[in-house]
Amino acid sequence: MTSTKYEAQNTSRAGQRASARPAKRAGTAAAAAPHPLANEIRPGQSLELLKELHILTREGKLNQDSRRKLKQVYHLVQFIEKLLLELPQEPGITLADHGAGKSYLGFILYDLLFKQQVRGHIYGIETRPELVEKSRQLAAHLGFDRMSFLNLSVAQSAHSDQLPDRIDVVTALHACDTATDDAIAFGLEKQARFMVLVPCCQAEVARVLSQHKALSLARTPLSELWRHPLHTREMGSQITNVLRCLYLEACGYQVTVTELVGWEHSMKNELIVARYTGRPKLAAAQRLGDLLREFGLTSLLHTRFTRLADNAENSGLLQEHGAQGTS
Repeated sequence: MTSTKYEAQNTSRAGQRASARPAKRAGTAAAAAPHPLANEIRPGQSLELLKELHILTREGKLNQDSRRKLKQVYHLVQFIEKLLLELPQEPGITLADHGAGKSYLGFILYDLLFKQQVRGHIYGIETRPELVEKSRQLAAHLGFDRMSFLNLSVAQSAHSDQLPDRIDVVTALHACDTATDDAIAFGLEKQARFMVLVPCCQAEVARVLSQHKALSLARTPLSELWRHPLHTREMGSQITNVLRCLYLEACGYQVTVTELVGWEHSMKNELIVARYTGRPKLAAAQRLGDLLREFGLTSLLHTRFTRLADNAENSGLLQEHGAQGTS
């Protein structure tokens, strides 16, 4: 009996020790458990900011729409971050965000980069005064003192004394229709080192294609590509971005075109990154002229591609090359 009682006591103590050990390990694991959104939110990101932007709920949760939006902004931040780190930090980098809306991009760039890593100033440009005022209030609340928000159109901002003469980086995330063209014109005026553009809802070229559809159908079989209204819209969007890239190359930029995120997240998904080289490409200007003539878009030369139209040498080359291309 004594031996049996001794064995039972030992067994009981061993069981107690065994049951205590897993509890200790579980407690340690719980203490080291990552934040539930650790895989979706970048290290160092302010959760308070994301709540103020209504990306996170007040309980710190992320719904599906906000998840898609945040994914797009983070992808764009990754592209912009590399460009910012190439620039000299003195006297300070200037970045203008066109069509800023609620300034998701500007605030997240400031929070992740400008607070500590990047020296400089962010300008958010937006036409809706209520959004501009809300952004100003939020920047003041968070102490983001190197952010300014201007109630201007993109076109107005190019000649506004509220911005410096030089802007290093120009961004435009989903700036609708011709606002992307205005952002390009702004970047050229401000001698931007980089432009990062995600175009949206291009309608101008589609309208011009529609106006001349009957003439085009009689002139070239290529017009079958935009005979139906749906195709007109799609072709207009594609042609618009091709012309924009050629224009940037003709003005001395190296251009890269890629996806912003997977197509399952957004149909407005084309990302154009332009890097200033100071070496304008004559061939790009000539190709741009050829395309304008081929698609009956020559009226855009003096409204959208003014740097080529205003330059007598390039204009002559465009006319000459265009005539050869259609003869």
